[in-house]
Amino acid sequence: MNFLENLPVMDFMRSEKMTFVQLIVPVESAHRAISYLGELGLLQFKDLNDDKSPFQRTFVNQVKRCGEMSRKLRFFKDQISKAGLVVSAHPGMQPDIDLEELEMKLSEHETELIEMNSNSEKLGQAYNELQEFKLVLQKAGSFLVSTKSHAVAEERELDENIYSRDDYVDSASLLDEEMQPGTSNQAGLRFISGIICKAKALSFERMLFRATRGNMFFNQAPAEQHVIDPLSTEVVEKTVFVVFFSGEQAKTKIMKICEAFGANCYPVPEDTTKQRQITREVLSRLSELEATLDAGIRHRNTALSEIGFHLRKWTIRVRKEKAVYDTLNMLNFDVTKKCLVGEGWCPIFAKPQLQEALQRATIDSNSQVGIIFHVMDAVESPPTYFRTNRFTNAYQEIVDAYGVARYQEANPAVYTVMTFPFLFAVMFGDWGHGICLLLGALFLVAREKKLGSQKLGSFLEMAFGGRYVILLMALFSIYCGLIYNEFFSVPFHIFGESAYKCRDTTCSDSHTVGLVKYRDPYPFGVDPSWRGSRTELPFLNSLKMKMSILLGITQMNLGIILSYFNAKFFGSSLDIRYQFIPQLIFLNSLFGYLALLIVIKWCTGSKADLYHVMIYMFLSPTDDLGENELFWGQRPLQILLLLLALVAVPWMLFPKPLILRKLHSERFQGRSYGILGTSEMDSDMEPDSARQHHEEFNFSEVFVHQMIHSIEFVLGAVSNTASYLRLWALSLAHSELSTVFYEKVLLLAWGYENFAIRLVGLLVFAFATAFILLMMETLSAFLHALRLHWVEYQGKFYHGDGYKFGPFSFSSLGDEEE
Repeated sequence: MNFLENLPVMDFMRSEKMTFVQLIVPVESAHRAISYLGELGLLQFKDLNDDKSPFQRTFVNQVKRCGEMSRKLRFFKDQISKAGLVVSAHPGMQPDIDLEELEMKLSEHETELIEMNSNSEKLGQAYNELQEFKLVLQKAGSFLVSTKSHAVAEERELDENIYSRDDYVDSASLLDEEMQPGTSNQAGLRFISGIICKAKALSFERMLFRATRGNMFFNQAPAEQHVIDPLSTEVVEKTVFVVFFSGEQAKTKIMKICEAFGANCYPVPEDTTKQRQITREVLSRLSELEATLDAGIRHRNTALSEIGFHLRKWTIRVRKEKAVYDTLNMLNFDVTKKCLVGEGWCPIFAKPQLQEALQRATIDSNSQVGIIFHVMDAVESPPTYFRTNRFTNAYQEIVDAYGVARYQEANPAVYTVMTFPFLFAVMFGDWGHGICLLLGALFLVAREKKLGSQKLGSFLEMAFGGRYVILLMALFSIYCGLIYNEFFSVPFHIFGESAYKCRDTTCSDSHTVGLVKYRDPYPFGVDPSWRGSRTELPFLNSLKMKMSILLGITQMNLGIILSYFNAKFFGSSLDIRYQFIPQLIFLNSLFGYLALLIVIKWCTGSKADLYHVMIYMFLSPTDDLGENELFWGQRPLQILLLLLALVAVPWMLFPKPLILRKLHSERFQGRSYGILGTSEMDSDMEPDSARQHHEEFNFSEVFVHQMIHSIEFVLGAVSNTASYLRLWALSLAHSELSTVFYEKVLLLAWGYENFAIRLVGLLVFAFATAFILLMMETLSAFLHALRLHWVEYQGKFYHGDGYKFGPFSFSSLGDEEE
């Protein structure tokens, strides 16, 4: 115990020490102070107005103004995107403008854009109507027969509908004009011409026939080109039609049907001369409108380009302002003292930086009163903050995905940096596949500045975030692949000659004759002669299975040892005496002993059956081991270890709840006033199950919790050790898949002399390697390594019930959408 007491507390694994602070900020310097703190990003504010709705807070009007400006900026961004322009990635270097000035400028730009869009829409509608009118004139002229009796009426109609309309563009659309019949004789034959969507033409004709009871003549012809519908602005295929009818009642019905089907009607004279004249007029108007539209588009694009040049800077400015006012709404506003009161958490190392930023805010705002910054005591637990860099951040995210560490709890990510990629490589070991992963990781690392500033897809963004994880996984995969001696499942004599040769100098088939050892073992990794031999699978299975057990017991022991450092750091001697020690004894009495037997068997070359040894250690511990004895004194050692394992179970279960009950009763009998006066010491010294109010101490609840914890550890010692056999299983699966693709695809195709067959075989092999072995197998090994760390490793010591430090920082705003 003295040795354990003298061990260091491993401060480098702990989260940053936090302190609870209070700010008293004068109103005139509040905005600048919060802005400087946002630039620093080291203070997490506590919401002192959480009982108020967002509309009851002090700076709600400023937040609304920022929200309105954000809406305008999003409108500008949409307009720029629709116009096919690009927002400048490097905003203009103009000086910072005042928020009110920016608000006025945004309103002016929005009004100008809305007006230009409205004018462009009206001009576009008129242009599309003229396009349709031109098609109707071209097609409907062939349907009509000019008569002298109609000429005067048609001329008057044209004068009213076409020639007298000098303000054509600015007036109502042609659809709103009164459609005059084709003759002035009320009893004669009349017609209506127009254009309709081709998909509706058949239904339209049937409806006209039924409405007029067959008293009409319908003629149609498809338009030669697709046109833009004036109302929907969609490109559609249309049909030009002419309906001949008689009577005013029929005209009313036909006009209503045209309106219902969305048909656009246009007046066409029967006189060919008039048709030509109107056609020339329409073409002239079209050319004028084209020029006007082009000029409008150029003017609009110029305005949008000017906006786009400053859009990014304006967006960042508005987001910062909104974040500042949102934070100010978390502070208490004291009307009488004209100051704001705020509270929050900050790392202890950041106190000088925060004080310096607040002093600058006071000076820059010309405030007569300084900002008060002092430390306070807090009841709630502080947030957890680990300082990471771009290399360790991904590993910290892997741990945080399970749960954020409790304040000052040992951080598993310190060891995960090495153990996670190594366990992945044990399952993925192939130095050919490892090189492929390494190339991909190096590409992501080499272009991290460029890729980091771009918006990536979900898969590529995930791979980019874990680029350093992939880099270490690739390096460890190359290392394990060299140990397994597998390059796309093919062994190589990299480190020298094989230690085995044929018994007979004339033999060449190791499958039928066998091999004998004639020199020292292969220097590094698996001897290449094992590949293809009759004992390849039994040898590799035995090697990888035992290696998996050794790695698993080592990592689980590491987890138990870290639980000791946690207990020592929090001053919980109960957890050390009645959790750490019995857990360490139980695990190593059984499975630590198994690991020892594996190492001894490897070193001595014994043929002892370890299955038999472990089974009969429980069934017949006093029987003679016979040929399964690996060392002198093995039988009494097994009896001792078995007794220790049996003793460790009640050691974990009973003492801790009983001692907690005794301590609780002593406090309320007045025997421990010193301890009673320091509630923080009590909460640190007591284990998790007793960190509750003493008045509510429930012995049965504590005992049941301890019993569940003990049973879980005892059963978990068996199941977790077996769980590490997934390292062996996935390594075997990866190796066998590689062998199948190499032998049954590539070598089989290469056995043919046909070039096409060889090419197909090579493509299938490349596809299988890339998508099955490099993608699916990588994901599978990653998930299994993740499970081993979350359950088998972190479950031994990691609580993960804390909450992450979330400081107010402008850098966290990023490019996220409002």
